[in-house]
Amino acid sequence: MSHPRPSLALSGAFTEDHAKAYDTQFSALSGIQACLHLLTDAYLSQLPEDARILVAGAGTGAEVRYLAPRHPGWRFTLVDPSAPMLAIARRHAEAEGFAERCSFHEAYVSETPLEAHDGATSLLVSHFLTDASARQSYFADIAARLKPGARFINVDLSTDNDGPTFEKIMGLWTDIFRLAGQTEESRANYRKAYGKQFAAHGPGEVAQMIEAGGFTPPAPVFQAALIRGWTATRA
Repeated sequence: MSHPRPSLALSGAFTEDHAKAYDTQFSALSGIQACLHLLTDAYLSQLPEDARILVAGAGTGAEVRYLAPRHPGWRFTLVDPSAPMLAIARRHAEAEGFAERCSFHEAYVSETPLEAHDGATSLLVSHFLTDASARQSYFADIAARLKPGARFINVDLSTDNDGPTFEKIMGLWTDIFRLAGQTEESRANYRKAYGKQFAAHGPGEVAQMIEAGGFTPPAPVFQAALIRGWTATRA
């Protein structure tokens, strides 16, 4: 799971210090992460025993660390533009004994080989793409690297930014950050950035982009405050 992070992550500008702190700085969200990993495992569990999984925006490889021991025949393609993040993902894979089943690509999805995968994940990644056409292209790039019928789970920060419930949902979300030790100033800055620097599209828009990118109409399967998740298959 790629936790909420600054938009610089999409440019690969994550420093080594950022990457080292990444796995622990959002520990207050561990319960949500556990649920997302469970949903991901459940949705992908029907794939073949030798399935290939594309992990878009792999970060430090949290979902692969969860899935790899449960599916010893699966192979994983980890893609992330941040070299420090991907280096940590590689170290985890080596320490935990599944590195030989992984390929690591310091790149955007669009820059990786057009190899057919059986499934794909994109956990808290595409909300950094505030341009609608770029975001739809991102989903299309994932679809182009999947077999027909391949399973895809996408999770992003998304809500109706102009809706009547926005303040209540955002209030709960920032309360979680408060429990994580985030300062009042930091939470205020986050609220200002939300919907502008990231998470610019509502749930309906995200679903339309996924479908237009080459997938079946996505099913909304998860919500925890501002986090929403959808499942779909390659059309």
